[in-house]
Amino acid sequence: MGRPLEPLILDESERAALGSLAGRRKTAQALALRARIVLLAGDGMANKEVAARLGIDQATVGKWRRRFLLDRQNGLRDEPRCGAPRTVDDARIEAMVVRTLESLPHDATHWSSRGIARASGVSTSTVQRIWRAFGLQPHRSESFKLSTDPDFVAKVRDIVGLYMAPPARALVLCVDEKSQIQALDRSQPLLPMRPGQIERRTHDYTRHATTSLFAALDIATGAVIGRCYPRHRAAEFRRFLDVIEKAVPGDLDVHLVMDNYATHKTPLIRDWLLKRPRWHVHHTPTGTSWINQVERFFALLSERQIKRSVHRSVAALQAAITSFLDAHNANPKPFRWTKSADDILAAVERFCPRIIPTQMPRTSGSGH
Repeated sequence: MGRPLEPLILDESERAALGSLAGRRKTAQALALRARIVLLAGDGMANKEVAARLGIDQATVGKWRRRFLLDRQNGLRDEPRCGAPRTVDDARIEAMVVRTLESLPHDATHWSSRGIARASGVSTSTVQRIWRAFGLQPHRSESFKLSTDPDFVAKVRDIVGLYMAPPARALVLCVDEKSQIQALDRSQPLLPMRPGQIERRTHDYTRHATTSLFAALDIATGAVIGRCYPRHRAAEFRRFLDVIEKAVPGDLDVHLVMDNYATHKTPLIRDWLLKRPRWHVHHTPTGTSWINQVERFFALLSERQIKRSVHRSVAALQAAITSFLDAHNANPKPFRWTKSADDILAAVERFCPRIIPTQMPRTSGSGH
């Protein structure tokens, strides 16, 4: 018989904190394991049972059980290790982060790790470690656009409401056109992929005219109605609406989500829609193509078919697009919309105050 184990009792706050450490994806794996050990021990399990449950050595269980009993949660942290003292103190780190965020070099639009290392008197590797720790990437930039539509809030609520709670006995279709799709032929043959080398193609190409794809995405099933036309005028859009009309059962209402492009609002289109009371139009806010789900389908088409293919004629390009549509519709899958209107509007509200109206002022001496 061994010595009886000292009981390990957890209060509710400790159990919640340990459960968070054990379940959070960003927790270091060693710390998560220690939290699981203590949780199981707190349930009254013996060290041998805990070790068998977690597939670890019994001595490991005993070590972290003792450490927790001695120092509670602080005992699960690694003890300070010996090594060289820090050469960059917290004040210098803070100054470097502030300089990265609030100033610009005199000869560039953004800091480089070497540039800020020279300006701060530290090594490039030190700058890189600090930037990684604080998630700073001055070399990267992304684009954005805020809608200036005065009815932005109402339109977002209307369209997101359709996505998250579609009306009964109705079809919700996201409609748009991908215009000016070029039939491109590379100037020289392709160099195919092989072990250790990616596929390579020439940067220059020969154009063979263009086509425009009109598409309507059924948000419930993911199926797409699509037609290619040589141009993208109101006349072509009207013909495409006729195609949709024939494809949709007559006993269903049609809710059409589309943008404010001029061809969608001509008298020809308005008259066509007015004659069909089962059709209901929902215009997206200006500058918000991301809210129209058919744009995600266009992205798939570009990525999987258009960007890397070679087409020596418009007919070949149209055949490739039709083939992609057929393959997609053979096993369609809807896109899953997860953001509520409140989530979107709250994100925009958080984003707006961070926008800099003019170019960031250069701090004097920032480039030295």
